[in-house]
Amino acid sequence: MTFRRVTLMLGVSTVLALALVTTIASSAVAATATAANVCPDGSVNFGVEPYDTGAQFTAAYEALTGVLSKQLNCPVNLIITDNYTDEVEAMKAGKIDVGEFGPLGYIFAHQIADAEPVAVFANMNGTPVTYTAALWVPADSPITTVAELKGKTVAFSDPGSTSGNLMPRYAMIKAGLNPDEVKIEFAGSHPAALLALVNGKVDAGEINSQQQATATAAHQFDASKFRVLWRSAPLQNDPITVRGALSPAFKAAVRKGLLAMKPSELKLVDAELGVNAGPMIAATDAMFDPIRAIVNLEHLSISAIG
Repeated sequence: MTFRRVTLMLGVSTVLALALVTTIASSAVAATATAANVCPDGSVNFGVEPYDTGAQFTAAYEALTGVLSKQLNCPVNLIITDNYTDEVEAMKAGKIDVGEFGPLGYIFAHQIADAEPVAVFANMNGTPVTYTAALWVPADSPITTVAELKGKTVAFSDPGSTSGNLMPRYAMIKAGLNPDEVKIEFAGSHPAALLALVNGKVDAGEINSQQQATATAAHQFDASKFRVLWRSAPLQNDPITVRGALSPAFKAAVRKGLLAMKPSELKLVDAELGVNAGPMIAATDAMFDPIRAIVNLEHLSISAIG
């Protein structure tokens, strides 16, 4: 039977309908192939700095990467680095394709790994979410000013941390205190710095607003037993970035996927960040100019935080 005879038997409208179905099916296959092919080597490595620890932190980012995996139509592998600097180096080496960095980590990732910001967390009004750095002392401590930390032992979290190194160090400089005159001990993480203070191992410790919220919720920190010595102005929260060497199509797909995430899909990460956030919004490099200015003021380099 020839195609002409089939046309006559089925009628023109039926043939047009069949042709339309075939076209839609072909387009769907092509779209699926495009979505899969946009991922580097068929999968994506998503890195995050260990700004918190434990099963809840891991579960939060497994949930986020699970949503992103569906949107990109390819596996998204979660990589929680050992420390802040390791994530920067991993992106530089091409081992991380998408990475969430703290503001200081981002400055160096942008500088040496060509990280490009695509999204930041925001509240329901579409305003970027911020957090604060702070130095705390026990409520009964005789220390009342940052300058009085001279010769004292202070717990910081990580050399590559914005709130756990850059900002409290800046507070010391502004108070006329040389940070070298302070016995700074890097605990390795924000939770560890908090515990060093809580357990009386140090005279003072850095606790940012995110860690304060999560530790308070976990009944690990009672603010009434401590006192804020200094608190920073609001800091721009973590950007999620893509490696600059990757294709424009991939960068666009990641940006689209992140900005399409619903608050319900971000709630676990929001809890880790200590915020009640809304959808993500587009990020720009200029958002982090205030942090960049402090980095330049302190003459910090990636080797100084490694």
